[in-house]
Amino acid sequence: MKRKRIVKKLLVYLVMIAITVVTVGPFLYTTFIALKSPGQGIYDGLLPTDPTITNFIDAFNKANLGTFLLNTVIVTAIAVPLNIIFSSLAGYALARIDFKGRTLVLTIIISTMTVPFQLYMAPLFQIAGDLGLRNTHIGLTILQIATAFGIYFMRQAFLNIPKDLEESAYLDGANRFQVWLLVAMPLVKPTIISLAIYTFTFTWGDYLWPLINTTESSMYTLSIGLAQMSQNFDGGNLKLISAASILTTLPSLMIFIWLQKYFIKGATDGAVKG
Repeated sequence: MKRKRIVKKLLVYLVMIAITVVTVGPFLYTTFIALKSPGQGIYDGLLPTDPTITNFIDAFNKANLGTFLLNTVIVTAIAVPLNIIFSSLAGYALARIDFKGRTLVLTIIISTMTVPFQLYMAPLFQIAGDLGLRNTHIGLTILQIATAFGIYFMRQAFLNIPKDLEESAYLDGANRFQVWLLVAMPLVKPTIISLAIYTFTFTWGDYLWPLINTTESSMYTLSIGLAQMSQNFDGGNLKLISAASILTTLPSLMIFIWLQKYFIKGATDGAVKG
């Protein structure tokens, strides 16, 4: 029995190591390439012999990543709070307000998650043009101002809150908005943080919608800028492209590591209920 337990643990560790190599390996390899000096070839060994940040500086200056970074930060800073506010308002209404047709509304919202973006990107592009939202930061946030996933996710979290807490607040004279803001929202903090991470990650790395809705290079986001780098640099300078990729990926990675405990708890609290 002892030998079986040892073999079982060994197999588990081997699987975990394999998963780690597959997931972390490409990021590390890209980092090694980005740190290689101009005199070292890309295929001259795995590790950089003389590590340098020159490639990061050149990528930031030559590819105009400063402008792309600013655009991405602005779009993300708009999308994350708006999605939290609107999704939580709609989710709370679907969880607590008993109105006629509530089930139908929820069913329609959930069903929209099965519709591929490619099916409605053309009419969305037309609407953005009619409203004057092309080449604007607000126009780039249309997809994330309120999402079906966010509404459903927040609804499930609100369902986990005991109604007694809210009823006590009503007895103290609070109105429905105050109960949502001062009672319900603090109790679903992990779920809010999880939704913020989801929204941040999707908005930060979104490529298709910014590509469609922007025609001016001054409005490009990091994902578009990175694609432009691979096309414009002579032969595709992998060192500069790797450095830009690291700069693009680091914010999402750092935020996830910082908030991962809330992310895991929020994903659990937002699991299916009633």
